[in-house]
Amino acid sequence: MGYTRPHRDGGNRLRSVRQVLWWVLLLNVLVAVAKIAYGLCIDSVSVTADGFHSMFDGTSNIVGLVGLAVAARPADRDHPYGHAKYETFATAAIGALLMFAAWRVGYSAVERLADPGSGPAVDTVSFVVMVATLAINVIVVSVERQAGRRLDSAILKADASHTASDVLVTVGVIGGLVAVRLGFPIADPILGLVVAAFIIVTGLRVLASAGESLADTARLDPAAVGGVVMGVEGVLGCHDIRTRGTESEVYVDLHIQVDPDKTVADGHAIAERVEQAVAGAFDEVLDVIAHLEPCDEYQTAKTVEQEQSGML
Repeated sequence: MGYTRPHRDGGNRLRSVRQVLWWVLLLNVLVAVAKIAYGLCIDSVSVTADGFHSMFDGTSNIVGLVGLAVAARPADRDHPYGHAKYETFATAAIGALLMFAAWRVGYSAVERLADPGSGPAVDTVSFVVMVATLAINVIVVSVERQAGRRLDSAILKADASHTASDVLVTVGVIGGLVAVRLGFPIADPILGLVVAAFIIVTGLRVLASAGESLADTARLDPAAVGGVVMGVEGVLGCHDIRTRGTESEVYVDLHIQVDPDKTVADGHAIAERVEQAVAGAFDEVLDVIAHLEPCDEYQTAKTVEQEQSGML
């Protein structure tokens, strides 16, 4: 027995995710080039570091596109559950890139603290460049987060968090430029360190999210699934409900108990109704397997034991 939901979008979901990543990649490259070029012109460690951080955003987009290309492959002999977790691997890579970006920004800031020099040459153009790139990043974060929720894409949500950290960096840099303009050049590297700390927090959150999928963390509440199962006619008991997978593709397996006097055909029909009911109740469920058992004293004890332990 087993029920696999047909892919409802015929690949449209992954195609939509890829389109969003391509647009974000182009914007990130544009922002990165502007920041790095101008940061080098005015000798600002924070502006240049911000530019490199934006460049890492672009790198994460490329990682995401590669990950999605692999994730889109159908199930095969070596990967009977498909390749969806490659999207999670790409998400984890984005988290790692965030941590590297934090180290790069922090290291540059420490270097400038050790040798402040005369500070960057801040002028009106500096603020125009930074505010313009900030506006682009804010739009990217908003659009990417909405797309991530709409498409149930962990990689878009993670990449939006990555870009959001770039927004924090840019806000800090603008604040540092204001302080430098007011005669406090030391503000440039100090704010760089503060922003590096924010990036680390964001990176840890992204890594934790990827870890949930890679560690097969339960994706659905067993009690909620059990409620759906027990609502199916002919089901007398349910236990060992397990869920795993990514946020958008959840796999479920469970045990159901039926009247031992039922024929094999009748029991099989009940199991199929259970599988379709679970898939219909939870949009994120891709595959359901219901193991059929007779509702005798031994099997009933399993259900009672899990109910008492709080697992149901």
